[in-house]
Amino acid sequence: MFRIMLSTSPPSEILSPPPPGEPELEVSVVMPCLNEASTLEGCIRQAKEAMEKAELRGEVVIGDNGSEDGSQEMAIRCGARVVEVSRRGYGYAIMAAAAQARGKFIVVGDSDGTYDFTHIPRFIEKLLEGFDMVIGNRFQGGIAPGAMPALHRYLGNPLLSGIGRLFFKSPCHDFHCGLRAFHRERFLELDIKTRGMEFASEMIVKATIQGLRITEVPTTLSQGSPSRVPHLRTWRDGWRHLRFLLVYSPKWLFLYPGVILLSLGLGIMVWLLPGPRTVGQVRFDVHTLLYGAAMVLIAFQSILFSILSGVFAVTSGLLPKSSRMERCLDGPVLESGLLIGLGLCMGGFLASLAALGGWGLRSFGTLDYERMLRLVIPAVSSVILGSQLILAAFFLSLLNLKREK
Repeated sequence: MFRIMLSTSPPSEILSPPPPGEPELEVSVVMPCLNEASTLEGCIRQAKEAMEKAELRGEVVIGDNGSEDGSQEMAIRCGARVVEVSRRGYGYAIMAAAAQARGKFIVVGDSDGTYDFTHIPRFIEKLLEGFDMVIGNRFQGGIAPGAMPALHRYLGNPLLSGIGRLFFKSPCHDFHCGLRAFHRERFLELDIKTRGMEFASEMIVKATIQGLRITEVPTTLSQGSPSRVPHLRTWRDGWRHLRFLLVYSPKWLFLYPGVILLSLGLGIMVWLLPGPRTVGQVRFDVHTLLYGAAMVLIAFQSILFSILSGVFAVTSGLLPKSSRMERCLDGPVLESGLLIGLGLCMGGFLASLAALGGWGLRSFGTLDYERMLRLVIPAVSSVILGSQLILAAFFLSLLNLKREK
């Protein structure tokens, strides 16, 4: 057995095919590893025995992230190949090992002794049925007492998995299960960008967006070695998963909140523009009107961000192309934005002139503030909205140039 040295090369260089002339196997079991000497041997032997029992031609590939406890030597003694990955990160370890794997199918499983590698055949069976990706579901298979912290089990995992299903229509109920399988080529084509713990979420999200067939199978979670120091940081990694899901879904992050806030703000403005309103003992006047205008401005900015971030995600390869977006971007984006923006600015300017004329009729003296603000607030809001739209149109045209290139 031998080691493969990988430097801190960009992802495009890491995603290289297996060495030429080496035979393709049916299954490669990939295990990310960082100081897992206490559990690694058991995981390797369990995976190899499972493949032999199922009569699968396979191998075990360890993506080592710089272990200092002899994990590499132990893996080699157990008959595994070791891919040394100098860049730290769960995703780096998996991507580098998967790129060097020779199996048609890849099974990824943590090497900390928490996953049951005897379940490998049930994952491969689903792949042979035609699925592109198979994710383990620990909630269906069973979680041993103490194997998962209560905060992860009852809040973090269900919440993040639920958000993933809501945002992306994914069929998975356990986004963070560390035991999963997929076609090697399909996996490399996903071009996954993240390299931390959120790598697991991006894999599912991208596979769902690109229309890959995904299913789940029950698996279990054990407590693992009591002496092992967990690599997972609850709040840091939980936030990184949530941040990824939000950033990867401009509609839920920007568009939907913007539309709701815009509707509320416009409703307040239309309600209060004719004059003050009284509900019960509460009187609403220009002060509330000003907050309504602020809602409209913030909402409009949020909607613009949705459009700009969506185009950026497509041009950067983070999201697949949308036919609807392509049709919109093929039109006169800059010219349309400029015309509408200039129209809003002109409307606000004319309303401001009307307010100035009203002030002139009073010899530029004391004004009826409640009456005047009902004209000034919409006028200023219109100028700001028009300016935002003009700037966004120019920026969108720059993104569109990259798309056309």
